[in-house]
Amino acid sequence: MDLAFIPSPSVGVVHLGPIPLRGYAFCIIIGVFVGVWLGNKRWVQRGGRSGTVADIAVWAVPFGLIGGRLYHVITTYEPYFGPNGHPLDAFKVWEGGLGIWGAVALGAVGAWIGCRRRGIPLPAYADALAPGLALGQAIGRWGNWFNQELYGKATDVPWALEISSDPAIGRIGGTYHPTFLYECLWCIGVAALVMWADKRFRLGHGRAFALYVAAYCAGRAWIEYMRVDEAHHILGLRLNVWTALIVLVLAVAYFVISAKKAPGREAVVEPGAHPADADGEAADSGTDGDGAEEGKVSVEKPAAKTTADDGAAESGADEDGKSAEDEPGDKEPEDAADEPAADAKPAGSGSTKKS
Repeated sequence: MDLAFIPSPSVGVVHLGPIPLRGYAFCIIIGVFVGVWLGNKRWVQRGGRSGTVADIAVWAVPFGLIGGRLYHVITTYEPYFGPNGHPLDAFKVWEGGLGIWGAVALGAVGAWIGCRRRGIPLPAYADALAPGLALGQAIGRWGNWFNQELYGKATDVPWALEISSDPAIGRIGGTYHPTFLYECLWCIGVAALVMWADKRFRLGHGRAFALYVAAYCAGRAWIEYMRVDEAHHILGLRLNVWTALIVLVLAVAYFVISAKKAPGREAVVEPGAHPADADGEAADSGTDGDGAEEGKVSVEKPAAKTTADDGAAESGADEDGKSAEDEPGDKEPEDAADEPAADAKPAGSGSTKKS
């Protein structure tokens, strides 16, 4: 008897009236939003404009969904085009079945189209998006938990995943390795690794993305090896294990070659945007560089003008004072005649003026 395990949801869909709310779809959607959010923050830090990542994602996400579904259908064609297959089921994405390899490959085509329309280098965009992709995958993997699919070998470890029996699809109940959870945790680690390495070594020209691909493939190879769902095998290994190993080698090769041919990081990632500084942070106009000098000039000019005005005021005050002092001298002839009359007083007036 198992004392501890991870329960699976009894249903993967909740009906809100006539509208079905599917857990698998929710996980994919939330993963996309988290990926775009983090990608936008990193893009702005590299000197790009806010909102550009989302605009390009409008191209990348649909292409990625189509590519992910195509890869799954092609590599697992029996349920759709086999002897007892149903071709229309190939369009039922909500039932699960998105291959990350096809999603990234065709999603990159969509991103390339979006970047080309804006004059943005695709490698720089991919570098900014890489950790967000890993986090998006971590969240999306919980869709497999809702669908009770893609689990590993049977086990009785405390964190085993409980799977309910379903004879209609040949699913045998029991406790299995939660490979969805293993991949979720691995992807979180990959995101942290890429962000640390990118900040520490200032990765550019697609190398942050290559690191994400290589690190993900390294984990996917051993996680895929644990799975027990039906899959094609080549030389005793599952097809996806071979795919992970091949893509891993290609990613490492790109990383090494790119570091030799184009060291450093792109100074400008988006036309018309502010270039990033030495720490990879976007320059803030009006506070750094030329902006600071402009601010300084705008403050000093009024100060200089005020000083000049004060000098003029003082000069004017001196002239007025000087004029005031001169006025008695100017009026001396006229006032001399009036003074006796002013000093003359009637007798007995009590005047105290000394003689």
